[in-house]
Amino acid sequence: MISYPRAELADHLIPALQGRAGFSDAHNGLFLAAPRRTGKSTFLQRDLRPALERAGVVVVYVDLWADTARDPGALIAAAIGAALQPQLGAVAQAVKKAGVEKIKVAGWLEIDTSRIGRIDGLTLVDALRALHETAGRPVALIVDEAQHALTSEAGENAMSALKSARDQMNGGGEVNLMLVMSGSDRDKLLRLVNTAAAPFYGSQIQRMPPLGSDFIAYVAELIARQRPELRPVDTATLEAAFEAFGNRPQFFMEALGQVLSPLADLEGRFEPAVLAAAKQRQQDDEAQTESEYLALKPLEQAVLWRMLEQGPRFRPYDAETLKFYRAPTGGPVTAQRAQAALEALRQRTPPLVWKSARGEYALEDAAMHRWFEQRTADGRWPPQDPQHELDFAGGKPPDAPT
Repeated sequence: MISYPRAELADHLIPALQGRAGFSDAHNGLFLAAPRRTGKSTFLQRDLRPALERAGVVVVYVDLWADTARDPGALIAAAIGAALQPQLGAVAQAVKKAGVEKIKVAGWLEIDTSRIGRIDGLTLVDALRALHETAGRPVALIVDEAQHALTSEAGENAMSALKSARDQMNGGGEVNLMLVMSGSDRDKLLRLVNTAAAPFYGSQIQRMPPLGSDFIAYVAELIARQRPELRPVDTATLEAAFEAFGNRPQFFMEALGQVLSPLADLEGRFEPAVLAAAKQRQQDDEAQTESEYLALKPLEQAVLWRMLEQGPRFRPYDAETLKFYRAPTGGPVTAQRAQAALEALRQRTPPLVWKSARGEYALEDAAMHRWFEQRTADGRWPPQDPQHELDFAGGKPPDAPT
């Protein structure tokens, strides 16, 4: 798939991260939210990281979804350790030849030479300070899907340690540690900043600008260059298709590849075919989500319904919520039964519900909120099982015994 460069956006963020931009708090932490598959990780790795490196910054990148079996705190520690290793490599070789087991870095940090590149026994604060002082340059830590850190106690502790490192390393007008946290779900990412107990309380979540008309113009130029017979390209139709794909470049480019393939049995212009593919994708996604919802037990549906309706205000066991569960299920619901339903939703493959280490719940996929809002606006909520509708039309209520 082609990569659309967003160097201008990255370059605009550098002064803010360095504390040189007025009216910006990014030097205390830049928190970026963008839906899944909209190009967020690509931007962080292919645009922001190189821009930081050109500015003389040591960049550490870690994706907390790269290995969901490992604890998020361990992933962050491993990434910092891997970045520290080349900085200490020459020193380590020299002291090992001399038979020295331990060395002091920057005159204050003692490191076991047999553990170079690992930070066992070191705090994250010490490891980041060592990385900064041995490299002699500022450090930027980019944590992709940062909200996943909240799913474990060690991950939460790592976030608190990063905040402590930021406070210790930055000051006197110097920014030696830049933190970039990204997330595919704004509601989850908010839990890092929106309460007094949150590690980055007071920071703001920024919505990452989605790809739009500039991306479509870039793609249209590529098509016109490679397939001159298709000029002029109808960018308005392509932009409508891209929006229908949810501004997700992967699905858009896949559709383009199919309709522009020499093997495609296509009559007429290709742009309407891409738009039709996007609308079909919308229908398929909605049908899949509806099918998953209807496959749930009545209480699981009620819990999910409440989560969709309440968003970050969801409280699974308060009196109002337990009262809400009664109507869809036809009877009283205890907190224990509601908890069992939540756990069942978490254990599904793929899971429908996310849980933090503090016992907070949220939808695993934020796209379900958009599905709910669209159906509600269209007057099509709640979904109805077609089989039940047929039974009822024949005179049999949905819950009648057979």
